[in-house]
Amino acid sequence: MDKNFLLETETSQTLFNQFASEWPICDYHCHISPDVLAENKNFKDLADVWLGGDHYKWRAMRLAGIPERLITGDADPEEKFMAWADLLPWLAGNPLHHWTNLELQRYFMIEEPLSAANAKAVWQKANDALSRPDFRPLQLLEKLNVRWLCTTDDPLDTLEAHAKLAKGNQHTKVLPAFRPDRFFKINQSAFTDWVKQLGETTQLKIESFEGLSQALIARVDQFHKQGCRLSDHAFDLLPGTTADLAAAERSFTKRLNGEHLSRADIAIYQATLISELASAYSRCGWTMQLHIGARRNASSKGFKALGADTGYDVIQDYPISDDLVTLLDDLERSERLPRTLLYSLNAKDNMTMGTIASAFAKDGAESWVSLGPAWWFHDQLDGMILHLKQLCQVGVLKTFVGMTTDSRSLLSYTRHEYFRRLFCNELGNWIEKGELPYDEARLEALIGRVCYQNAEALVRL
Repeated sequence: MDKNFLLETETSQTLFNQFASEWPICDYHCHISPDVLAENKNFKDLADVWLGGDHYKWRAMRLAGIPERLITGDADPEEKFMAWADLLPWLAGNPLHHWTNLELQRYFMIEEPLSAANAKAVWQKANDALSRPDFRPLQLLEKLNVRWLCTTDDPLDTLEAHAKLAKGNQHTKVLPAFRPDRFFKINQSAFTDWVKQLGETTQLKIESFEGLSQALIARVDQFHKQGCRLSDHAFDLLPGTTADLAAAERSFTKRLNGEHLSRADIAIYQATLISELASAYSRCGWTMQLHIGARRNASSKGFKALGADTGYDVIQDYPISDDLVTLLDDLERSERLPRTLLYSLNAKDNMTMGTIASAFAKDGAESWVSLGPAWWFHDQLDGMILHLKQLCQVGVLKTFVGMTTDSRSLLSYTRHEYFRRLFCNELGNWIEKGELPYDEARLEALIGRVCYQNAEALVRL
């Protein structure tokens, strides 16, 4: 993993080392806690910053037969790290092998690949570094030149951490992103509690669907004042119907009265709520992100033991074309369609989403609806290359928004370097095979846009 790691040709090496490597990072979608950033306290040790909350590693460790006590259990942090170090050399072909060793190189200057043989030394050297002031959370972001970072924030969040961060003069600008998923889960037992909390947060009385949407839009406006420029929605299944205010009102009333909701009741409520929110996003000039196709908590036993986001989510497999077209067409017809990024957890949907995106172009605007980056299980070597090729085949490469970490780890920012190496390698291969001319000025501009500028345009205040 030297200077030319993943760069197969001289042209690829030139493109990365001269044009891509120095661009800063704009991470417009991640799950890093704003509270951790606002407190900016040193991590306890390498296990704390590296293994806590990382369901990528947890999944691999379970598959390798490592006991849960060494993954999420009560084992000593060093013991958990040793279990991870012992496993890593066996993860050939898994992106965790590359990511882990890149992180050791870029943050801790540890060049030797991690294994059980050097784990003790790595543990000590990394922990010594993590105790220093220049290895606190905000300083870790500065080390990798992260200029913009968007966290994922619920409408019930106070935004106090963001207000504190906004007053600082740190290298990285930290912004909230609006994620109202819980208010789409009208059939969840806690839904009425969430509605009550939203009423308390906004000081609005919520007794109707109209009241709910007004309260959420009030939070949109508050988020906007705090610098928010993106929303985010996780639709495991899309509603598949169009907005209907009267029907959504009936669904909401039934839920407050404790009545059973049919799938049709839920769908029309969700379709109407996304329509109301999309109108607010359009007014504010936001970009709406739609994450489609996760099957959450596949193991009910695992979910019961550890809760959500612990490594038990899988790829959903259902046809999305009709439902996605229904949603986007309904928003476009009502002139509510904001700039939209589409993500699917199932790679089979890339070409489908790419062609659908092109059907909802806005006159004079670049890629008003477009593919987001390769997501979750696909932000690895083969997945990103496949995603890049398919995006090019049905889209316009210069408008691509590049890479985002979608991560809970503050050491994950080497993934942007990983993407840039793969991107430059693909360009270099096309050039050396005679499929693309070597126009240095145009290539430099293209690399700048895809690696940073397009992403920055999403969040620029």
